[in-house]
Amino acid sequence: MKVNSYKEVEKKAVDMPGASGCTVRHLVSESDGAPNFAMRRFEVAPGGYTPRHSHPYEHEVYVLEGDGVVYEGDEEHAITAGDVIFVTPGDVHQFRNTGQVPLKFLCMVPNDAANQPISQAPECGG
Repeated sequence: MKVNSYKEVEKKAVDMPGASGCTVRHLVSESDGAPNFAMRRFEVAPGGYTPRHSHPYEHEVYVLEGDGVVYEGDEEHAITAGDVIFVTPGDVHQFRNTGQVPLKFLCMVPNDAANQPISQAPECGG
């Protein structure tokens, strides 16, 4: 069993083209002995965004704090604390902070996601 505060996990900048003002903490991963899924905690600064991208694996997102939008292709969906998002494999998606405070969310992905390709897509939502 692993029990600790998220604050004990190193916060790293999302180092991908098309990202701005976005950090991630890898809370639970295969290196912790998790056999199937990894849990990550993202923070997106006001005006910031994740890259517009797609990948061949699903992920589940739970919004902890803040307001923003998630793009499904070019379609915009407003999101706020308490919302749940399911991104299906192959969906082009992007998270943007439209609020005045950091947008914080948990993201769960299969452990083998680290070995799968991510496709960058042209910027959406200007």
